[in-house]
Amino acid sequence: MINGLLHLDTSTYLWLSRLQHQSTALHLNRWISRSGDGPLYVAIAALIYVTEPINYLLFIKVGLLAFLIELPCFVFLKAAIRRDRPFVQLPGSVSVIQPSDKFSMPSGHTAAAFLMAGLISYFYVEYVFLVYLWAMAIGTSRVVLGVHYPSDILAGALLGSSAFLLSLAILI
Repeated sequence: MINGLLHLDTSTYLWLSRLQHQSTALHLNRWISRSGDGPLYVAIAALIYVTEPINYLLFIKVGLLAFLIELPCFVFLKAAIRRDRPFVQLPGSVSVIQPSDKFSMPSGHTAAAFLMAGLISYFYVEYVFLVYLWAMAIGTSRVVLGVHYPSDILAGALLGSSAFLLSLAILI
């Protein structure tokens, strides 16, 4: 069963990474991936501060606690799992971006995106579809760009979602 899951993980990675050879898809995935770098999260908080001063404080408290939970867990898991990135493991595989660290599991971009998707959708339920679509697109872009396997994305999504839910349980 484990071999079957590893095969599915690798074959899905190889299938998605083919998009590196399509100029439009490559540019779109670079842009989507960059949207998960961090500055957008600050812009969202600033927008909520300006437009929703009543919800702002609780939004920020839950978000900050969630990131305070997620980041150390992310660092610990990267160091403990030490999974090589696909472009290191798979012959002929390349990364079209420079990853921020050596190891691939879990995906930090995906963890942060799912944390933010949970946070935004909790306070602004009308955006639930849009923010989770964006979070999934960030995860997928990381596979297309060659720096993560799909299972890294799943692990990141679970980490970010769990950190958000835990912070919500503590503060609400």
